[in-house]
Amino acid sequence: MPNIKSAKKRVKVINAKTLQNKMIKSRLRTTVKKYLAAVESGNKEEAMAAYKVAVKRVDQAASRGLIHKNTAAHRKSRFTKLFNAMK
Repeated sequence: MPNIKSAKKRVKVINAKTLQNKMIKSRLRTTVKKYLAAVESGNKEEAMAAYKVAVKRVDQAASRGLIHKNTAAHRKSRFTKLFNAMK
């Protein structure tokens, strides 16, 4: 445990930011699962709504540095291909 006041503060801030990052990553995974489920169900309107939300969440995670920008581009491309492949 740190003894210096500024080091104690850094520990608190890092713990708070870690929690925020976990929340955003969890929300991202949940959104992606909902999108994939919508694609599997075959409902195009539901899939389109879920697609927009999924792309937004991926962009938010990339802007915060939780995922790499190329990973975000790869995932968005995959989502688009899945959507376009729907009948």
